[in-house]
Amino acid sequence: MLISALAYLYARRHAHNARFTFGTGKLGDLAGFASAIVLAMIALLMAWESLVRLQNPVAINFREAIAIAIVGLLVNLVSAWLLRDDHDHHHGHSHTHGHDHHHDHDHGGKDNNLRSAYVHVIADAMTSVLAIVALLLGSRFGWTFLDPLMGIVGGLVILQWSLSLLRSSGAVLLDFIPQGEDLPEEIREVIETDADRITDLHVWQVGPGHHAAIVAVVTPEPRDPAFYKARLAAIHELSHVTVEVKVKKAA
Repeated sequence: MLISALAYLYARRHAHNARFTFGTGKLGDLAGFASAIVLAMIALLMAWESLVRLQNPVAINFREAIAIAIVGLLVNLVSAWLLRDDHDHHHGHSHTHGHDHHHDHDHGGKDNNLRSAYVHVIADAMTSVLAIVALLLGSRFGWTFLDPLMGIVGGLVILQWSLSLLRSSGAVLLDFIPQGEDLPEEIREVIETDADRITDLHVWQVGPGHHAAIVAVVTPEPRDPAFYKARLAAIHELSHVTVEVKVKKAA
């Protein structure tokens, strides 16, 4: 949570700093990546400590432990409720390109920094639920092994969540285009009309719901790059566009 808050603070403070060529949008993904590493380490530590306790049982004050777990669960549920609206929000767009094709897509609108905070809260809440169940059954039937066993299960589940967050945030940091991303095809659809052809195209995410593109176009007619930028303006996720135009000589 602290990493997420500091990332938002830094990104907002330097939002208009020209030294960040494409803005500070990727700071959230960097924070999400760092948070995922921390979460994975916590998950492994939790699973290891639970394994040690499973092999070497310790006395448990069930009443006190249950009370602490319930308080922790309530705090995390409130935090999850506060984060839920932003976490569920996604950036989509609906537009037409003037040739009877309608598009409604979601292009990388996830905020991995917010997602990391949400995963932390949900992970804590799940851990509290597992602990409460284990402690209640343990106090009722004397099954003290359930508490460390639930810790191992919880650690493995949280580890899986952290790996998913690592993959998604790492993909943005490495300018990886995920499978199913159709933004490059949309750009081609907009530009490649008549005899105009794209010879080189690079698209990458610079922030949640924001992308940059470098487009090289070959055309038989001399046209200014602004002509193609005006066409691409219909794709709202493109925040930074560079167009290079090369005139194709007639044979």
